[in-house]
Amino acid sequence: MEYSTELESTINDMVQKGRGILAADESAPTIAKRFDAISVQSTEESRRSWRDLLITTPGLGEYISGIILFEETLTQNTDAGKTIQEAAWAQKIVPGIKVDKGTIPLALSPGDLITQGLDGLAERLRDYKQQGARFAKWREVYNIDKHTPTKHGIEANAEMLARYAAVCQAEGIVPIVEPEVLMDGDHDIVHHAEVTEAVQHAVFDALHRHHVTLELMILKPNMVLPGKDCRRAEPDEVAEATLKILRRTVPVAVPSINFLSGGQGPEEATANLNALNQQAPDAPWKLSISYGRALQQTALQAWQGKTENISAAQQALLKRARLNHSAMFGGYKMAMENS
Repeated sequence: MEYSTELESTINDMVQKGRGILAADESAPTIAKRFDAISVQSTEESRRSWRDLLITTPGLGEYISGIILFEETLTQNTDAGKTIQEAAWAQKIVPGIKVDKGTIPLALSPGDLITQGLDGLAERLRDYKQQGARFAKWREVYNIDKHTPTKHGIEANAEMLARYAAVCQAEGIVPIVEPEVLMDGDHDIVHHAEVTEAVQHAVFDALHRHHVTLELMILKPNMVLPGKDCRRAEPDEVAEATLKILRRTVPVAVPSINFLSGGQGPEEATANLNALNQQAPDAPWKLSISYGRALQQTALQAWQGKTENISAAQQALLKRARLNHSAMFGGYKMAMENS
């Protein structure tokens, strides 16, 4: 592969025990919702200020090895005049970019979704790379109800993820592959596990067909959980169910599994990650994070859009990053939340 050395360098910079990925790639509608909750209007400048706050948090690089950015952010500067990407790498945080264009209904498959964005992807990746991005992320989404996801939906989504990952590696960009089985609904943890297993099998089958080098990618899956309208599971149950599926589906060649938080609260997401690492301290993959809201939520509440709150918000972000760092070693305890 033409760019194998470049890809290996990025993997080495991103996959390190005790460090995870910060997802700061919220689309305009999503970040508007987050800002609405703290009565801040979502403008280009307010979004820039927030992402500047995140990436300039002193000491963040000790716990965070990569940041996923939204396209808009690649063109923005920090208050100090650096690009967001330059500010990230100043802390040895690898900058990356979300490249999918969101979901639409999958034709002739009611209830299934498919993600857009393959058209022109290679050209966009070259532009992003020139702007400093070294990895990319693409998300496929699977709803659980009586009829979905269908076998057709699972296979079509897997094909999209594999095609995206292949294009990334061909352009020297490390792909983060994100198949998210949603926790919305009243399904039990057993059903969520069955769907997750089917999805992961299809994804790795497609990656193999498309010649994707597994050592040079990162998997960003959901944990196995009961539906939000069912009940909340204890961390040990979540870890046991999740590890069972990962061992059945994820080849040991994959260097890192960076879980999405997927609607879990900050403490819940950290406790579940901790249980995973306690139950599998010698797992063949790093068990880490690629959290968005579960890292940002307390910082956002501390910020409230006010300059005078920047330091408090950065301390809140750093604390969550540090707690997840502890969870990557299985050393997190709930008492740490109050320290």
